[in-house]
Amino acid sequence: MSHFSTVKTELRDLDALRAALGDMGHEPREGSISVRGYRGQTETAELAIAQPDGTDIGFRLNADTGCYELVADLQLWKQPVPVERFLAQLNQRYALRSILAATAEEGFQVSEQTNSADGSIELVVTRWS
Repeated sequence: MSHFSTVKTELRDLDALRAALGDMGHEPREGSISVRGYRGQTETAELAIAQPDGTDIGFRLNADTGCYELVADLQLWKQPVPVERFLAQLNQRYALRSILAATAEEGFQVSEQTNSADGSIELVVTRWS
């Protein structure tokens, strides 16, 4: 019996996902990765981060939605925050990375970035014409 759970997300950009995980202090592995769970069970994902106990948290592309879903054995979750908080932090960093990429593509530069005590991030971008 598999212990793996799948959590749907709206994460579509692999580059932004990889960068967001890096911002959170994780070094994701890429490719066709075996995500390790309970008693050596595995699931395949495109991106994975290792946990201290030898299990992983993976992200695999759902072909139907075009989104990367989280796949992990949630009974063996070893992150310092619960899954919901982890995903909230990941979504924030992902959004920041997506905005930075889109603004750079349009010729904008970040002139100011403020991280508030409440966890919010304020960006000021400029473009000279």
